[in-house]
Amino acid sequence: MGATLPKGILLTGQPGTGKTMLAKALANEAGCTFIATSASSFEEVFVGVGSERIKKLFKTAKKQAPAIIFIDEFDSIGGRRKGEDDMHLRASLNQLLSQMDGLSD
Repeated sequence: MGATLPKGILLTGQPGTGKTMLAKALANEAGCTFIATSASSFEEVFVGVGSERIKKLFKTAKKQAPAIIFIDEFDSIGGRRKGEDDMHLRASLNQLLSQMDGLSD
C-alpha cells in the first residue's frame, strides 16, 4: 500500500505510570535489545561531549540491532532550544534529532 511504519514513538505521562516498563515489554515481545538511558546523561558543560555520547549510543544500538533505545527525561534536553547559555544542549539535541531521523554524513 506504500505506507511506511513509524520508527519511533514518544511515551508521555507522569512519573511512575509505566513508560519504561511498557518499552521493556515491547522490546521483549519484539525480540529486541533494550537500551535505556537518561537524556540528562547527554548534558555536559563541554561542547561536543553530549553529541559524542549520542553517536556512541546509536552506534551501539546499530551493532545490537534490532534494538529499542529508551531515553528517559527527554524533556531535559528536548524542552530547551532557546538561549545562548545552552549551546552545548542545542548541539546534543541536534545530534539526537539527526540520529533519530537516520541522517548520515
